[in-house]
Amino acid sequence: MIPLKFGDVTVGKVVELDRSATPVGFMLPDATPERIAAQLDWLGPELLDPATGNHRATIHSYIVRTPWHTIVIDTCVGNDKSRHGQEPWHMRKGTYLEDLSAAGLKPEDVDLVVCTHLHVDHVGWNTRLDGGRWVPTFPKAKYIFARDEFEFWKKESETGKEEFGLIDDSVMPIVKAGLAELVPSDYVIDDRLQLEPSPGHTPGHVNVRLRTKAGEAVFTGDMMHRPIQVAETDWNSRFCSDGPLARKTRRAFVEKHADADVMILAAHFPVPGRIVAPGGRARFKPVAA
Repeated sequence: MIPLKFGDVTVGKVVELDRSATPVGFMLPDATPERIAAQLDWLGPELLDPATGNHRATIHSYIVRTPWHTIVIDTCVGNDKSRHGQEPWHMRKGTYLEDLSAAGLKPEDVDLVVCTHLHVDHVGWNTRLDGGRWVPTFPKAKYIFARDEFEFWKKESETGKEEFGLIDDSVMPIVKAGLAELVPSDYVIDDRLQLEPSPGHTPGHVNVRLRTKAGEAVFTGDMMHRPIQVAETDWNSRFCSDGPLARKTRRAFVEKHADADVMILAAHFPVPGRIVAPGGRARFKPVAA
């Protein structure tokens, strides 16, 4: 993605993994071939591979540079982490840090990390393995976690309900290093960026809204996993913790942002875009970037 500019703010992206081969029916169990076919008129090649029919998707971090901060939003899967049952993620040896460097960024340059939620593919590069210990990847950064999200997953970890061990290897080392900032779900980061509650996918899931005089954008995390959910707002991912609430949150967001000229930057959409609703029919329109 060519960096997007919003006045004095730039937004770039570092892709860790391509997830296009994941069947949409696995990710979105409510999807049916008939309902998908009804959306094919707007699911162009940026969103749908015409050769395979796969819905394009990636795991990536957004890099946001404001006059005051250099921010990483969501930190992907990470290296060297035991993720049994998710073999492409298990004990990875990826090039994320090299790719970050290619984007002109050293870990020491980052002063804020924001996790939209604490799922395994959003916290992995919070830490890296150093001499057998998990240490903060971004040693000079404050890591912003929504308090409700943190408390939920901490309890899940303590009671053995969190299956991957991600709290132990990717979250608690940040807390122990004194770099975690537990904040309310409407926390104001600065005069450009603010968290907004978007619960349902997880209990404390947040979006991150960017406002500038030159334009507006929302980093939506996993509130939507695939662009087709803009049209099919009732389709949850199989990983949504509260299905009815996830649908309510998604539906309200799409209604609010249809034809609103706000850039949508989702954690797994392959490209940025806007929500448009010609004839009252919502869809995702990619932008050239």
